[in-house]
Amino acid sequence: MAPPLRSKLITLPNHSADNHVIKAIIFDLGNVLVDFDHTIAAKKASKFSDKSPKEIFSIFFNSELISLFEEGKVTPIEFFSKIKKLLNLKLDYDKFVPIWNEIFFLTARNHEVYNLAKALKKHYVLALLSNINILHFEYLKNKFPVFDAFHHIVTSFELGVQKPKPEIYQRTIGILKVKPKEAFYTDDRLELIDKSREMGINSFVFKNPMQLKKDLLESGINID
Repeated sequence: MAPPLRSKLITLPNHSADNHVIKAIIFDLGNVLVDFDHTIAAKKASKFSDKSPKEIFSIFFNSELISLFEEGKVTPIEFFSKIKKLLNLKLDYDKFVPIWNEIFFLTARNHEVYNLAKALKKHYVLALLSNINILHFEYLKNKFPVFDAFHHIVTSFELGVQKPKPEIYQRTIGILKVKPKEAFYTDDRLELIDKSREMGINSFVFKNPMQLKKDLLESGINID
């Protein structure tokens, strides 16, 4: 498997000595740069199972198994084997993978956030921080051209830890080589933002591109 897209840390702009100046910007992926709908997979999988889409959704996305997969603690084949047993699926791995992956889509909102990230990349160190499994990551990398807006791609399956566990934020800040108060972070989930705020990161709930621009400007970030 090819390694995630990364480049070396860029030279930072000549900021003042004020420690509160933002030097790095961290974006979440899902429902920020790419939208998704888990019910798409649940409905498709129900055709090969005696479980209802609602039951499948719960098993797919509200179980410890998903957390283990997103932390890279089970392989794709191991994940499929367990899911196949849980759902009594009547299909093989090669048929399952497209069902599992084809839940993502791009909206005008996603495109606006992507263009904003591309503009910010000229002046700041940008990172993408995502709770994601390797199958979804590889699919998105091949199908959705959003990763080139970032200098660093930080994934839960590579680090072995998920948001909102403090370690994933600490390690991301370490990768960016900044202090927590020198980083700006946006995510659509409040519980993830709350934890990063506790760690001193300037964190804001993503609602829409207009609100994101407002949060960036109020944090002293140049968005031109």
